[in-house]
Amino acid sequence: MNSFLRRCFPHFSALLACAAFSLPAAAAPTLEATIMALDAEAFDAFNHCAEAGRLQQHAAFFAPDVEFYHDQGGVTWSRDAMLANTQKHVCGKFRREIIAGSQRVYPIKDFGAIEQGSHRFCQFDTGSCDGLADFTIIWKQGPAGWQMTRVLSYGHRATQ
Repeated sequence: MNSFLRRCFPHFSALLACAAFSLPAAAAPTLEATIMALDAEAFDAFNHCAEAGRLQQHAAFFAPDVEFYHDQGGVTWSRDAMLANTQKHVCGKFRREIIAGSQRVYPIKDFGAIEQGSHRFCQFDTGSCDGLADFTIIWKQGPAGWQMTRVLSYGHRATQ
C-alpha cells in the first residue's frame, strides 16, 4: 500500500463509519399508512373474490365475530355470514374503489384505529361506477395483526 493510502485509509474508514451511523433509520409506517395499506390489500381481494382463494384472502382481514352494518342490506353478525353475502352479491359483479382523498384514520387508545372514507362501486359487466357510499371501519390490532371488527357502509346514493 502506498504512503498516501496508509495515511488516508484510517481516516476514510472513520468517515465511512460515521456516515453509516448518521444515516436515518427507516421510519416505521404511520398508523394512517398502515391502515390504508391494509384496506387496499383487503379490498383488492374483495375486488377479485371470484378468483380461486381470493374470498378466503379477503376473509382473513375480518375478526370471526365481525359486525357488518349496511344501510340497505341490514346487519350481519359474523365473518361467515358476511362472506356468504359477499360471495352471493359481489363476487364477479362489481368492485369497490376508494374516493381519492376521502380516507381518514384515527387512533383508538390501546385497541386499534377508526378508518372513515367514501367509496364507489363499479359494475364489471358495464364498467359503470354508479354507486357511492360512506364507510367506517373499526380495526383492532392484536397479537396476530390487524383485523376489522366493525364495518359500517351507509349513505348509499347514485354517483353524481
